[in-house]
Amino acid sequence: MKKLMILCLFFATNQLWGQQFNDCVAACINKTAIIESYEVNAACEISKDSEGKLAIYTVGISETAITPRKKIKFKVAVRDANTQTIWLYSEATFKEIAVEKILEDCKKGDSIILLTKDKMYALPHNEILIK
Repeated sequence: MKKLMILCLFFATNQLWGQQFNDCVAACINKTAIIESYEVNAACEISKDSEGKLAIYTVGISETAITPRKKIKFKVAVRDANTQTIWLYSEATFKEIAVEKILEDCKKGDSIILLTKDKMYALPHNEILIK
């Protein structure tokens, strides 16, 4: 709870002084957040056989839930587990993509990396480990 309050205070302070990263966002599959809590150490993982629409949403955060609101534009990259090389999945900018399409080009241990298109969005859980 304390970490959540610190994160919210950080974002509120940035908004007052017109800084970047004003809005909290989270990666979701079928409008369900991949992370269980919006904390720095929260695990962000999916299984290799996951299916559904991957999107990044602005979110409302409470003690009990992460509520998706509005989709934002993003790009996708992949970190190879063996070499740690990051490669761009596509030149396209997405508002949503079938996660199974990305997973076709990945193996267990790789990570999907999500890149926001605008500095106003804070996405601390931008790397999704494939289990």
